[in-house]
Amino acid sequence: MKQVILVRQDLQMPKGKLAIQSCHASVEAVLQSDKEKVKEWRKQGMKKIILKVKDKKELLYYLQLAKDSNFTTALITDAGKTFFETTTTTCLAIGPDNEEKLDKITGNLKLL
Repeated sequence: MKQVILVRQDLQMPKGKLAIQSCHASVEAVLQSDKEKVKEWRKQGMKKIILKVKDKKELLYYLQLAKDSNFTTALITDAGKTFFETTTTTCLAIGPDNEEKLDKITGNLKLL
């Protein structure tokens, strides 16, 4: 079991902003997830990995793949009150779910 978080590289977010956006995605996906999957994931140490995507178009591509594969997703849009001047879609969490199944759609992406 693991959770993957995809982060847009074109935004060049500072480390702190990137961390917060990733946390928002992770928590939101967990809150929406099946309780049994979360329980199993927690037993296994709550593995999370952060992966790079080029831009919003690629992020939305993986969102659709995840939805088509019936994964829980959380697409995060920043409110635009601090670093960004307008609302900005920043990242996507998928899972937690079966690691091998997740790798089928995100396994080609590079680690952040």
